[in-house]
Amino acid sequence: MLLTLSIFIPTAAGLLILMIPRRMETLQRYVALSGTAVSFILTVIVFLNFNGSTSNFQFEESWIWVSSLGITYHLGVDGISLFLILLTTFLTFLCIISSWGSVKERIKEYHFFLLLLETGMVGVFCALDFFLFYVFWELMLVPMYFLIGIWGGPRRVYAAVKFFIYTMAGSVLMLVGILYLYFNTVDPVTGGRTFDILLITRQCHFPLGIQTWLFLAFGFAFAIKVPMFPFHTWLPDAHVEAPTAGSVLLAGVLLKMGTFGFLRFCLPMFPEAAIRFVPLISILALIGILYGALVSMVQKDIKKLVAYSSVAHLGFVMLGMFAFNLQGMAGSLLQQINHGLSTGALFLLVGVVYDRRHTRLIEDYGGIAKGMPLYASLFMIVMLSSIGVPGFNGFVGEFLILLGTFKANITYGVLGAAGVILAAVYLLWMYQRVFLGKIVHPENEKLHDCTAREAFVLIALIVFIIWIGVYPEPFLSRMEPSLQAVLDRIQEVSTAAPLVP
Repeated sequence: MLLTLSIFIPTAAGLLILMIPRRMETLQRYVALSGTAVSFILTVIVFLNFNGSTSNFQFEESWIWVSSLGITYHLGVDGISLFLILLTTFLTFLCIISSWGSVKERIKEYHFFLLLLETGMVGVFCALDFFLFYVFWELMLVPMYFLIGIWGGPRRVYAAVKFFIYTMAGSVLMLVGILYLYFNTVDPVTGGRTFDILLITRQCHFPLGIQTWLFLAFGFAFAIKVPMFPFHTWLPDAHVEAPTAGSVLLAGVLLKMGTFGFLRFCLPMFPEAAIRFVPLISILALIGILYGALVSMVQKDIKKLVAYSSVAHLGFVMLGMFAFNLQGMAGSLLQQINHGLSTGALFLLVGVVYDRRHTRLIEDYGGIAKGMPLYASLFMIVMLSSIGVPGFNGFVGEFLILLGTFKANITYGVLGAAGVILAAVYLLWMYQRVFLGKIVHPENEKLHDCTAREAFVLIALIVFIIWIGVYPEPFLSRMEPSLQAVLDRIQEVSTAAPLVP
């Protein structure tokens, strides 16, 4: 029951918060913190007891839900979903702490939506039944919509509606694909239709034409969520207008649902179509890398700069994934975790100064390292990890991605490497203008350094940033068997279609 408890304890805590009188705000915060802490501890237990030598799903829970329709309550975790689940519970726990002093209105509703969002996110990564997966996929839209629309910035309603419509558009196409799979899969035990993802994956042997349409139906939904170029236009608005915790979870977890979807569904279920789409996906990923980096260079808003950097970083993730070798795919999955840690930390860091100055414009800062030395130091560590400097997590992920990409296609590898250089340009230039030089604006002279609470949240992230950068083996060893299983599925059909153009 570890997975069920990890999913639904946050919702139970959220419902409890709704019953607490509105005036008891401190109690509401502690209940929310307790709910996320328990969920995080349970996922740590899953991690510690996970057998990294097999690609099989572990901690499985399966009960018949609606027998007449072949719907089951089926959960499980493998090397692909393990760290995404752990990342989700960890970031949500830190978001509750980071919101302690910054969110001062509608405390009850804010924490309820945040906890409901956690249930949806963890559920997506655990679900092994398509109906259950789709329920969790749609569930997470609602709390994020309200988090952006109520506690966001001046254009929050526009950003929330745009986020909702984009995601729903992709979800409808994915639903069509799910229903097609449902009507073309038979449960060997009952003889009826089934939504079971493992059974469907084993029986997915469609001709190339059908695979192509199904890949497009699923891929469109996941490409929007990643987001891949040119489906990225909702992302900057949502990031900039969302509250700090919303931005952290949006970048750290929700974007990974798109990349997770490609790994869990598109590649193993439609391998021949996936091979055929390698050139298109790789080119779009490269455009995203270069476009995201170049647009980040000209941003005046720090938060929007970090938002566009996500387009570039997720381009790397897709590039490594579609290299179709173990190095590239391992780097892709590890970089998803790295991006969640590093970019989540960057959004938290931007939130720290925004709470003090209520502006995110780069020109409104300058020289603040003098009054905020601890903050400047923590920002530099996270920035270096995002750039991909050796010794930090970003380097390991980008190195594996580029290694796999060069192995698959040298041209793609060279273009991808250019994105690493551009990342250093826009982040270092931003750091120079914000932290170094003279203090031009008198308001910045009064800025106080990180509080103990803020420092705790950031240092907790930095511990993992350095751990993965120095010793990634505990992560890679648990990922590789499951990734190899996906790769084996693709290589079964590779003789009929080349892996690279």
